Amino acid sequence: MTDQSPARAWHVAQFKPNSAAIARRNLERQRFEIFLPMVETTRRQSGKFVTRSAPLFPGYLFVREQEKSARLGAVNGTQGITRLVALAGRPTPVPNAMIEALRARCDTQDQLQPLPDYAPGDEVTLATGPFADFVATVERVDAEKRVWLLLDFMGRETRIKATSDALI
Repeated sequence: MTDQSPARAWHVAQFKPNSAAIARRNLERQRFEIFLPMVETTRRQSGKFVTRSAPLFPGYLFVREQEKSARLGAVNGTQGITRLVALAGRPTPVPNAMIEALRARCDTQDQLQPLPDYAPGDEVTLATGPFADFVATVERVDAEKRVWLLLDFMGRETRIKATSDALI
């Protein structure tokens, strides 16, 4: 099977409250590949600030079959899992490009890394959209983290706007 076949598509599974580790372990035992992106959160606990890892999408993880022997239907019966997210009774696949983009921003422990700060004059490459793979120069970054770029397009310098996550 190729990575693009429907059987190797990523899907979303909802796990029970406080059961991420149990769900992950049981799905891995059944030969499923799991992706659970985590993010550092800071909370006030007993008058102190405590930083810990939490799922980027609370209550949900991404799952796909590693091999033919792993059946997607088995996810619903897995301890720690509430259900496989479905539309009209059929598991809804997640685009591989979305998972790849998330994984590119995560370290080896699936911990989401902060977006880099861009400064005027930095050269960046656009990763998505009609200008994907074009090199542009950062003109400015506004308060909402939108990046204004100068792009040399057809012999003219053109100003475009992009989000930080659309840049490499």
